Amino acid sequence: MNKHTSRIAIAGVSHHTADVMALEAFRFGDEPAFLAAAQKKFHGVLLLQTCNRVEVIVEGDAGSLREFLEEHGRKGFFLLEGREALHHLLSLAAGIESMIVGEDQIIGQLKKALADGEAAGTASTFLALCINKAVHVGIGVRKNTRINRGAVSVGSAAVLLAESEIGTLEGRHILVVGSGEMGLLVAQALAAKQLTAMYVANRTFGRAVKLAEKIGGKAVRMNELYRYITLSDVVISCTSAPHPVIHRQPLKEAMLARCWPVEGHPRPLIIVDIAQPRDVEEGAGAIDGVRLFTIDDLRQVNEQTMSTRRAEAERAAAYVNDELELFIRQLHRKSADDCIAALHTWAEAVRLRERDKALARLASADDRTIEVIDDLSRVLTKKILTDATASIRTCAEEGDRSTAEALVQALIRGTTVNDPLEHPETPE
Repeated sequence: MNKHTSRIAIAGVSHHTADVMALEAFRFGDEPAFLAAAQKKFHGVLLLQTCNRVEVIVEGDAGSLREFLEEHGRKGFFLLEGREALHHLLSLAAGIESMIVGEDQIIGQLKKALADGEAAGTASTFLALCINKAVHVGIGVRKNTRINRGAVSVGSAAVLLAESEIGTLEGRHILVVGSGEMGLLVAQALAAKQLTAMYVANRTFGRAVKLAEKIGGKAVRMNELYRYITLSDVVISCTSAPHPVIHRQPLKEAMLARCWPVEGHPRPLIIVDIAQPRDVEEGAGAIDGVRLFTIDDLRQVNEQTMSTRRAEAERAAAYVNDELELFIRQLHRKSADDCIAALHTWAEAVRLRERDKALARLASADDRTIEVIDDLSRVLTKKILTDATASIRTCAEEGDRSTAEALVQALIRGTTVNDPLEHPETPE
């Protein structure tokens, strides 16, 4: 494996193998503290946390990353290194790995992970190069395929799920809890429905007001939350709070106010909790009349829409593979540049030393003579290194870093260049 591509390792959990509880258990609540701890062990580290994945991206080796995560009590995670890690990163940005295939939010989430790492001082130049390449590929996929045509976000998938459960949202009262990016996506999806009323609640009332104004809804203060739960048919919660914001006991009391006069049972309330960590307290789904859904239940929405985008996903995968090869060649060129720079630094030192010796022997040399000798030594050095430089570049660009380095050492130190077949490279 080439030295440059093996510098990246990724570990984490996602919707592919983990349910809501497993995602919650793996999540890092204090991101700055986590980045600070990881910085002591890795040259660079980024943390990507979304509603359906938690991934740690490091400039370092997979073994060290596994050890670090296990020390922090994490288990059951996938672990990728080198080429596989780069392929995963590019596929992630392309939307291929998303729960809702083709969704666009992952690009912004990758940018945020990089920005957070830069703010914390943990985003190395190499990791920034990898993330920026992934974002570039993600944008390219969406321009060159139709993978996001008709695709839904997690937010709009939550709306589709609620609609499938209740029959129609026309004439209904909907409460959205959370006014961040996901809350906006939910509200935008709801705006297309013929609702009787849409309420927006948020811990910061000013943000609730701004979102409500955008979609023609009503802003709600959090201390009025359960009153508006009583009035609503559907609640979609998507805050970034580190703890539940909808609690079991007050929800139970709110449901009592929804009881039918004769039957004594409350009118059904659909709650879709797409927050990570969860917004709704454990056990709330057992309350009479409450039908609670989480991001685990959104998988069926993806299955229903995936068939229409399967061919586009295959085209996107081919695009990712092509871009991965280009990126690896780019990294190999960087590897070649490093080797060649070492060789030319050594050669320049030899040239200057021998030039100065020659000029010392010509004690009375005039400026013209000095200029000629300097030019001659420079041209000779360049011509002598031409073939060696080409061989080093070819080896490095093909991923054979060890032979490239051996060629440089043979020229600089006079060592023997072993047959590369005696030390085969690990296939990329």
